This record gives sequence, structure tokens and C-alpha cells, in this order.
Amino acid sequence: MITAQAFSTIGAIERSAWNDCFPGALEDWDYYVAVEKAAIDDFQWRYLAVFEGETLVAVAPAFITHYRLDTTVSGIGKRFTERLERLWPGVLQLGLYAIGSPVAEQCNAGTASHIPESRRQALLEQLLQAARRDADDFGIGLLAVKDAPTNDEHWANSCQAAGFQSMPSLPSALLPIPFGSVDAYLGSLGKSTRKDLRRKLRAPGPRVEWRRNIDDVLPEIMRLYEATLERADLQFERLPAGYFTGILEQLGERAVCVLYWVDEQLVAFNLILLNQDRLIDKFFAHDLARSREYNLYFRSWLTNVDYCIQHNIALYECGQAGYASKLRLGCKFEGNSVFFRHRNWLLNTLLKVVKVFIRPDRSDPAMAAAISET
Repeated sequence: MITAQAFSTIGAIERSAWNDCFPGALEDWDYYVAVEKAAIDDFQWRYLAVFEGETLVAVAPAFITHYRLDTTVSGIGKRFTERLERLWPGVLQLGLYAIGSPVAEQCNAGTASHIPESRRQALLEQLLQAARRDADDFGIGLLAVKDAPTNDEHWANSCQAAGFQSMPSLPSALLPIPFGSVDAYLGSLGKSTRKDLRRKLRAPGPRVEWRRNIDDVLPEIMRLYEATLERADLQFERLPAGYFTGILEQLGERAVCVLYWVDEQLVAFNLILLNQDRLIDKFFAHDLARSREYNLYFRSWLTNVDYCIQHNIALYECGQAGYASKLRLGCKFEGNSVFFRHRNWLLNTLLKVVKVFIRPDRSDPAMAAAISET
């Protein structure tokens, strides 16, 4: 018999059973334990599980929050919506129950390894139904699937059957690493980009330190993080210090923080997840006053590319921001979609109109180019 449940802690689900649904994932059970312990403000965690008898057959993380409809809007559109929010506080905010995670790029919904692919769509439908019931219990009308891979037909078919609307979300940037050296990578880029990066490499660079414990520099890390966040056009969550320390502690050898120093001053850091197959750039923050002088973003980029080459890591996953630079740096892009439905038919109809104006590709030409590539 198939049953579905929603839990408030991932500890209610056995570690091995959860990880069996996500073979090889870096954002696995341990990652979500660290996220849960970090207690990120304004988010309530939920974990959806489908059982066949007593056997776990499908799972997905989920969360509850108050969502601003202009979260993925930037540029002129963002300035307009901020003015609207000042004139009419709360007009752009809705209670949201979403399958996925605010600290993962794609919707992590997995099925157990013994489940045939032919059953996956039916199990995703069970997860959607469980989410709807759970959202109703919390009195939340808006249900969404955050950042489902665009090429995942099972998610698309399941959401369509449930009457969900869809719109493009922020694409994921990926850099395959088939290169034998950094110089070979540079040779794969356009002439002007290649020339620019080689010029940057000839200039003096910061000292690079790889760390798995950052307790002694945590105040400086948070200063850089807060400053970087304030400059960002797109932001969804605000990470506490416990997120960074917790990830490093919980994931052990699969997480590292790369520090960039000028003399005795910390000028940038990069939180990374990694295994033998991939390197995931989770967060990069830098001192804007030093960034141009030391080319901190591009130094960090080439440091990660070089690490992948030296350790035979085939894929560099590099986030959902900075699309103009990533187009120049040779990235490929995976499309993501948001599916959503409000149980109130009037609000659901209104969202059909609103989504035309809040599509992320409407306000950022580079993002539009990345989305079109997918």
C-alpha cells in the first residue's frame, strides 16, 4: 500500500534510505542536516516521503516561507517593484509552500534505486498530493515546485496533470572540464576573453588557502558575505554563520572553504562542495574595494578550474548568477522551471498575468541568453 507523509525534520528519515534516492549527490542527507541546524530565518523545513508498505520509495525536501514575487527580477523591473512595495507594503508577498530547497539549485526529488523509471512520474504525483495536503494544513494557498530541470518530463507531466502553471527559472551554469591544463582551458575561450584572463594572471594575485575550519575567521567571512549580499540583485535567503560552519563540519572531506588573502586581510572566500565527479561553487563573496585590483572573481574561477584539472573532476557547477561573465567563460546552461498553482482560482488567474512581468529573462539580457541556450 502506498502512503505519504510530511516530516518537520530530516532526522525522521533514515540517512541511507534518503541517500539511496539521490546516488552520488553532494547535497545529500548530511547537507540538509547542516541546513536544518543552521536555522535560516523565515524558512520552515518540510520533508516529503512516499512509502510502499514500510519501504521508502520517494522523497523530496520542501519549505514554507513568505515569497516576494519579484525575487528573480533585476534591473529596471526590480526598481519598479521595490517602489510598488514601498507604496503598497506586502502587495508582492504570498505565503509559499515549495517542493525543493532555497539552498539547492534544482528540485531534489528522488526515487529509491530499486524503483523502475516507469514508476517515477506516479511517485512524483504522490509527492505533489502530499505537499498539497501539508500546505492546506498550514493554511497556505500557493504551492510550487522550485527549479525542476526543464528536461525532466516526469516533473512537467506531473505538474501539468495537477493544473500547475509554469515559467522559466534561473538556469544552472555548468563548465565541463575536459582540459589538461589551465592554458588549454583558456585556449577554448574567445580571443578577447582569453587575452584578458592571461593579462589578469600575470598581475600579482592574492594568497590562496584551502580550509575545512573557519572558526577563527568567521567574523570576516560574514562581513564579506553581508557586503556581497547587499550588492546582489537576486536574493532569496540570508544565510547565518552557522550555515557555513555547519556545512564544513557535517560534510567533512566533501566541503571546503577557499580563502583569499592580501597580506593579513581576508579579501574573498568561496564555499565549495566537491567529490570525485564534480565541484559545486556554493557561495563566493569578496571585498569590492580590492576586487578590481586583484581580479578576485576571475582568480577564484581559475583556482576552481585548476583544482578540477589537477584532481580529474569532470564538472564544475558554478551557480545561478553572473550570467554575463559565465557566458564569456565558456559555461553551458541547464534550464530550470518553476511550476505553481494557487488553490484560490482568482489568485491563480492573477498569477497567470503577473508571471508575464516577473519572468527572470525579461530584466537581464545575459540571463535571457542563458535561458535561450537551454
